[in-house]
Amino acid sequence: MNPSVLLEMVADAAGDRPAVGDLSYADLQARVEAVAGGLAALGVEHLAFVDEYSATVPILFYAAQRAGIPFVPLNFRLADDALRESLARIAPAVVVVGTTQRERCAGIEGVTVLGADDLPTGDAPGTEGAISVLLFTSGTSGTPKAAVLRPHHLSSYVLSTVEFLGAGEDETQLVAVPPYHIAGISTVLTSLYAGRRIVVLSSFTAEGWVERARTESVTHAMVVPTMLGRILDVLEDRGESLPSLRHLSYGGGRMPAPVVERALRLLPHVDLVNAYGLTETSSTIAVLSPQDHRDAVGSTDPVVRARLGSVGRPLPTVEIEIRDDGGRVLPPGEPGEIMVRGEQVAGEYLSHTATDADGWFPTRDRGYLDADGYLFLDGRADDVIVRGGENLSPGEIEDVLLAHPAVAEVIVFGVPDSEWGEVPLAAIVPSSPVADEAALEAELRTFVRARLRSVKTPARIHVRDALPHTDTGKPLRRLLRQEITAVSGSAR
Repeated sequence: MNPSVLLEMVADAAGDRPAVGDLSYADLQARVEAVAGGLAALGVEHLAFVDEYSATVPILFYAAQRAGIPFVPLNFRLADDALRESLARIAPAVVVVGTTQRERCAGIEGVTVLGADDLPTGDAPGTEGAISVLLFTSGTSGTPKAAVLRPHHLSSYVLSTVEFLGAGEDETQLVAVPPYHIAGISTVLTSLYAGRRIVVLSSFTAEGWVERARTESVTHAMVVPTMLGRILDVLEDRGESLPSLRHLSYGGGRMPAPVVERALRLLPHVDLVNAYGLTETSSTIAVLSPQDHRDAVGSTDPVVRARLGSVGRPLPTVEIEIRDDGGRVLPPGEPGEIMVRGEQVAGEYLSHTATDADGWFPTRDRGYLDADGYLFLDGRADDVIVRGGENLSPGEIEDVLLAHPAVAEVIVFGVPDSEWGEVPLAAIVPSSPVADEAALEAELRTFVRARLRSVKTPARIHVRDALPHTDTGKPLRRLLRQEITAVSGSAR
């Protein structure tokens, strides 16, 4: 099913409901139809978008679906050369830009640059496109790839996770993630199919997020790990609780359990959901439900409490297996690579298809399932530190360091070592100013050694003012490794 049909269904059934900005669902549908006709008349093969999130994004997404061409939101924070290279890869194309992006995108052969106020209009065609969205992956461990999501992948995800017009007329979704992230696409799809109003925060700050949530009476929102901690800081400083907020989902990276516990304490009236998914799976494939959160916090059973550090259980429409390097399916409790299969799973790139003959997609994420089917992440496969032939998980070491009151943020990564091949290092942001960094390092290394085996103790712990992450909260271990080894020359 073409995703544009999902919008048409809501517009037909509840056209007067507010949808995006000043547009009702009927207005949005009419605007989509007109822009789709204009795009079809231009005869381009892709519709790109380069700017911060705005109410234009849903119009462009659905218009591209209606015109039968892929929607390609690109990272406007890319360097000029990288951005222009990505645009050249999808020519012939129309790229819709903000005022500050026009010059950066001009002069590329086969690429027509338009502003949001210059969109063409016409009579919409009846074309069914083969590709709905192209999303360039973040490239945290290599060159970005163009992930392909087809109409049936997106429609399957929406139909299996959201009830048609299931939202109350007072419900409002705050979108504050970048348009080039899968959550920026899936949130629009699911919210509009449910009949929910969408408001946009184009550029995230914690203060701006709290203000928008308060003034717009936001009931639903999605954040990434780096956002949530900062939002909680603002709420605690202001003594605010956002009484209209009912549902807060988080995902995009590992969320430290102390941050989740703090959110439950400061926002007891809010249903928290941990949603784990990937670009290549059309968004969420596993969910830790609100009741799972409350059960974990209120339990004295260590197994149940540990679930707060999980990403929950697979969706009913998705299968997950854990496999070793040889492809053997592993039993509960044993870590390996997370494999996923389901109707929403694309596992496809412009250059190749990554799924195997049976439809299983290798996520390159490591993790394990417990005896009750809860999925625990253990970092990217590329992040595993191999010390003397033994695999060490950065996430396990990070969790221990975060349990120390002096540590606010941490990233653990491996660096080359002449004796062991590779050893773990850690970079931390302290929770308060540090008078003696050497003494803190010694204290933290002792703290880790007392809780984990000595081989998992970081060889060095670097104190920093900030740590590098992608816009969606994923730690940039590779960048941190390069920065620190370039300065120190070794792990020691």
